[in-house]
Amino acid sequence: MNKTELVSLVAQNAQISKDAAAEAVDATFDGIASALRSGDTVRIVGFGNFQVAHRKASTGRNPRTGETIQIPASRVPKFKAGKALKEAVND
Repeated sequence: MNKTELVSLVAQNAQISKDAAAEAVDATFDGIASALRSGDTVRIVGFGNFQVAHRKASTGRNPRTGETIQIPASRVPKFKAGKALKEAVND
């Protein structure tokens, strides 16, 4: 499922226009991104948790040249599915 299909599904299930559904989906994604950007965890009961993990700096290799390169430390988003979502997937 891509974003367009998600917007169509939200519009159908909520009985709203696709434009309104697109705004709602965008607002949801923007809210999650904003919270993660500030270092917060987003907990959606029954769905899961979005959080920021810290990746340490490391040494890597350029696959084309074999040259050693430094990979800087970074923050990456992580998602952990909640119990209800796990059960829904396995039904």
